[in-house]
Amino acid sequence: MISSNLLAIFYLISGVLFILALRGLSSPESSRQGNLFGIIGMALAIGMTIFSVGNFSTGFLYLIILLLIGGSIGGFIAFKIPMTAMPELVAGFHSLVGLAAVFVAISAFLNPEVFNLGSPGNIKIASLIEMSLGAAIGAITFTGSVIAFLKLRGIMSGSPIIFFGQHYINLTLGLLLAGLVFYLCKTQVDTWFWTIILISFLLGVLLIIPIGGADMPVVISMLNSYSGWAAAGIGFTLENTALIITGALVGSSGAILSYIMCKGMNRSFFNVILGGWGATDKISSDKSKEQKPVKSGNADDAAFLMKNASSVIIVPGYGMAVAQAQHALREMVDALKKNGVKVTYAIHPVAGRMPGHMNVLLAEANVPYDEVFELEEINNDFANCDVAYVIGANDVTNPVAKTDPQSPIYGMPVLDVEKCKSVLFVKRSLSPGYAGIDNDLFYRDNTLMLFADAKKMTEDIIKSL
Repeated sequence: MISSNLLAIFYLISGVLFILALRGLSSPESSRQGNLFGIIGMALAIGMTIFSVGNFSTGFLYLIILLLIGGSIGGFIAFKIPMTAMPELVAGFHSLVGLAAVFVAISAFLNPEVFNLGSPGNIKIASLIEMSLGAAIGAITFTGSVIAFLKLRGIMSGSPIIFFGQHYINLTLGLLLAGLVFYLCKTQVDTWFWTIILISFLLGVLLIIPIGGADMPVVISMLNSYSGWAAAGIGFTLENTALIITGALVGSSGAILSYIMCKGMNRSFFNVILGGWGATDKISSDKSKEQKPVKSGNADDAAFLMKNASSVIIVPGYGMAVAQAQHALREMVDALKKNGVKVTYAIHPVAGRMPGHMNVLLAEANVPYDEVFELEEINNDFANCDVAYVIGANDVTNPVAKTDPQSPIYGMPVLDVEKCKSVLFVKRSLSPGYAGIDNDLFYRDNTLMLFADAKKMTEDIIKSL
């Protein structure tokens, strides 16, 4: 068993490594180094916690076995998971963090002596508040993440699920939770503690079901924040410095990212975190899909347009991720550059289904970072661009977001792709995007639809070039 002072020093070192990890992950260029710092920091924190337990008893052996089992499962999933399934993987892992917080809170409540919190019926008030908040936030994170996973996986509809009085019910449950925490601290009756957990499980479901597919990247970031605060709350209960630092870092960084994304999407941060956004039954009733014809082309047409252009902007989206077309796209861009064409990439903050989804895919294909631009950096360039090559990006290029107040994505900043001289839109069909609405860009006079798998179409264009 190591001393408490030495343990605190190692926890502080792991906290510094976590901070360096977050700093590294803020840029694609330093993300690998950031991941390495995070791995070392977590390994150090877990190792020191294990050695602080005490003697090498049977319980210690069980702990090692469970760590090996869990680590093996996590490693196997991480190795096998395709990039297209990364959003639901993140949501699934968030649910486990929340559930872990609930289990630790239950353990601390039932066995307070083990954690030096007092005795059953006579637990420290501060500890009761901490474990109640940790359990409540953890339970909300668990069920909310499960709903997000089901939506992202397609098991559950990605459309907002709403009903009359939904927000008032959420408000009532939130106030009820606050009251139950007060009564738990006053009476320390087991019933109140279990009721807090059950209500929190229900609230997690109700907060996430009204959020539509277009806002799912914000939901993932928000749930990431929730899982961090749950861990921090339990860290205070256990008086574990590493858990407090880690939880606070994850919670605050997730909240900041959610706020930045909401600001970039013209969303209300408080509406999103309270499950308010997307709660509308007004869906765009645009019938243009049936009334307007679309112009379709092939790889030869696309190759001719791009080869004779002076500038091309690539707009990647979830369709590129599904087809795993990033490597073919990089090869196509290299061919265009040999013909003297200037090529850049335009990334929408919520392209794909999680923050940074497209950036990771492009980095995997070794796309130079100085060619990749965010929405606010490149949106003005579309008006002076010859060709936009949209590869599976639907909702983030939909002009309806700027023109139809009844649309569920109205007010969300979108890439001004329609301003290009020519738009090449790669898509399997005219089916709507994840938000469930038709894309007006399909029917514009300057749009040429390329109906095919994104990877195959890009490869055919390479052959034509």
